[in-house]
Amino acid sequence: MTSFRSEFIRTLAARDFIHQGTNLEELDALAAGETIAAYIGFDCTAPSLHAGSLVQIMALRWLQQTGHKPIVLMGGGTTKVGDPSGKDASRQLLSTEQIAANMEGIREIFSHFLVFGDGPTDAAMVNNADWLDGLEYIPFLRDYGRHFSVNRMLTFDSVRMRLDREQPLTFLEFNYMILQAFDFLELSRSRNCVLQMGGSDQWGNIVNGVELGRRVDGRTLHGLTTPLLETASGAKMGKTAEGAIWLSDSLLPAYDYWQFWRNTEDADVGRFLRLFTELPLDEIARLEALKDAEINEAKKILANEATRLCRGADASEAAAETARRTFEEGALGDELPTLELPVAELDTGIPVFELFKRAGLATSNGEARRLIKGGGGRINDAVIESEARMVSAADLTGDRVIKLSAGKKRHALVRVI
Repeated sequence: MTSFRSEFIRTLAARDFIHQGTNLEELDALAAGETIAAYIGFDCTAPSLHAGSLVQIMALRWLQQTGHKPIVLMGGGTTKVGDPSGKDASRQLLSTEQIAANMEGIREIFSHFLVFGDGPTDAAMVNNADWLDGLEYIPFLRDYGRHFSVNRMLTFDSVRMRLDREQPLTFLEFNYMILQAFDFLELSRSRNCVLQMGGSDQWGNIVNGVELGRRVDGRTLHGLTTPLLETASGAKMGKTAEGAIWLSDSLLPAYDYWQFWRNTEDADVGRFLRLFTELPLDEIARLEALKDAEINEAKKILANEATRLCRGADASEAAAETARRTFEEGALGDELPTLELPVAELDTGIPVFELFKRAGLATSNGEARRLIKGGGGRINDAVIESEARMVSAADLTGDRVIKLSAGKKRHALVRVI
């Protein structure tokens, strides 16, 4: 690790961010001698990013922390096409209005991780619709399409894997890598951006951008990818049985976000501490060496630090205190996800499986039924014996709430209004 000259590359290498680089030694020398600008693109396919994007977000954060300029590229234009990378089927096409609404939701997330402004190392946010929407198709193909070999494009994973699985790849999607390459060229011209980063599934797209800059402008550009993460058990990072771990407060309460990190598998603790916190490496080495029950303290620290970065110190502390009260004292923490319910609904009674779904502890009535049948559902800490059980006002505690539990670690409150 000490062979790298720049603090930026040295930090990324030490924290396991680097998967591939087009010319890592040259990039390292450049970053050691001057302030560089680098970008990562984020398409606007949902109203929030989820934890699967955190590796890229943290890479941009470390770029800024080590004295360089991050550029967040919002894919207002490319979202209209759809990135085929890592997908078995075409993305659903979104309207311009949906894309704009999603973009606004995503913008807020970055304010927690980056400092924006006009200074040399302040982050900038740009929208590729600003240049892609105005392209004239025939002139664009003449000027830039001739630099792309279809033969070579077919060898990139984003295309080859779709074809190998005999899944349709539309001509619209096939254009995506040309548009992403053009984004890099445009940012190199307008903002002197020399580096594009992304997940390892973006390698082909990034290489195309590096080569387009060389062919068209004679520019030396660089690419760097981060590893695509899976948990130790093989689950995709940022996804759980209950759905995506959204970064936005409006889609996932801070307590649930904290619990996601608290429930990290033992084998992932050290890696996640390096990637998703800013704790010193020697402290991380101490924490990941903990064994048996002691590793739970490391998981709490991971949850505290990851939640602090994404949701703020107050939210992190409140979530940690709720967890402590819930699990150590058996109390009802104020920050538990809460479903407000008119008292009239309890007067007539509600099937318990329906209440689990409405409280967010199951994605469907069928999933809630299976949970209860398997003995994993509790109401006010008592095991639910039958999926047909009705919940009524008789289940209210002295605080006028009902506590629902899915397993030992997921809880929600039903509060009467």
